[in-house]
Amino acid sequence: MDSNNQTVPKDFILLGLSNNPRVKRFLLIFFCFVYSTTLTSNCSLIILTSVIQELHSPMYMFICCLSLLDITFTSVTVPKMLVGLLSERCHISYNGCFTQLYFYHFLGCAECLLLSIMGYDRYVAICHPLHYPQIMNKNACIRLASSCWITGIIYSSVHTILTASLSFCRSREVSHFFCDMPPLLKISCSDTTINEIVILSLGGVVAGASFLLTVISYIYIISAILKIRSARGRKKAFSTCAAHLTVVSIFYGTIIIMYLRPQSSHSLQHDKMLSVFHNVITPMLNPLIYSLRNKDVKDSIRKLKAISYMFLDTKDSNNSGKMHCREIKFTMRIVALHATPPVDRTDDEKHGE
Repeated sequence: MDSNNQTVPKDFILLGLSNNPRVKRFLLIFFCFVYSTTLTSNCSLIILTSVIQELHSPMYMFICCLSLLDITFTSVTVPKMLVGLLSERCHISYNGCFTQLYFYHFLGCAECLLLSIMGYDRYVAICHPLHYPQIMNKNACIRLASSCWITGIIYSSVHTILTASLSFCRSREVSHFFCDMPPLLKISCSDTTINEIVILSLGGVVAGASFLLTVISYIYIISAILKIRSARGRKKAFSTCAAHLTVVSIFYGTIIIMYLRPQSSHSLQHDKMLSVFHNVITPMLNPLIYSLRNKDVKDSIRKLKAISYMFLDTKDSNNSGKMHCREIKFTMRIVALHATPPVDRTDDEKHGE
């Protein structure tokens, strides 16, 4: 190939979401709030599942992993997006661009697989409750969680290597708020046919297999729930997987629309809005969904509040007790200083009586 076709730019320019200064100011405030809420809520859920003994189960271990993935996933793109909203032009280095691309797809793939494993966990819990401790033991959970991370590394490495092998001689301007494959393919002057085939095939295998496993798990779960005779039992069984079903629907819905369609039908402006929802909003919603739709988590939050109130009350009572003792000692000293000592009577006074 020609040397001109092997052009490697020093950096890229991320065009972001808007050029309007007022819109950018509004988006900056909004995304700062969303990002801080995401970090706070996910960290709180991790602490909660670590502290409360009742939440030391496979289901909550996977929820803890999901919160960790949400924190890192949103941190890959949001800080750079906030920098872009603060400045007129957001530059990102060539290496920084492909590092961002790598971690974005690595964490996204790991989360996709983790959600399917969480669906399998609910299937075992509802359809095989007696064998649940044996099937979902600690070693099995660690192996399943590790497989998500390893697959994510392989998946992301393939996409990053193929995209980095392209030449970018047309433009340095990426019509997005982070480095992703569709906008990079748009500005490449190389043949991107192989990249498009790999995106559809490899992405279809990972997302399709995960989605299929989740659907099969829920077919068995729903059939098992319908066999429960009492309405209360059915409601209780369904409540354990309602939060996961909501999260799965949001996640797979956006992934299928964003990536599993031909490159020619991509609208970058449309993709930006989907990416905002997928990268920024969803990581904030996940811990809220698991908190609001899960009875165990709500009970644990109440328990943690009760423990914290008890600790504060004990601390206050100890402090007030110490102050009360000090007041008593001080009062006794004042009384001792002002007290008049008894006067001994003489012998003449005693005889006079």
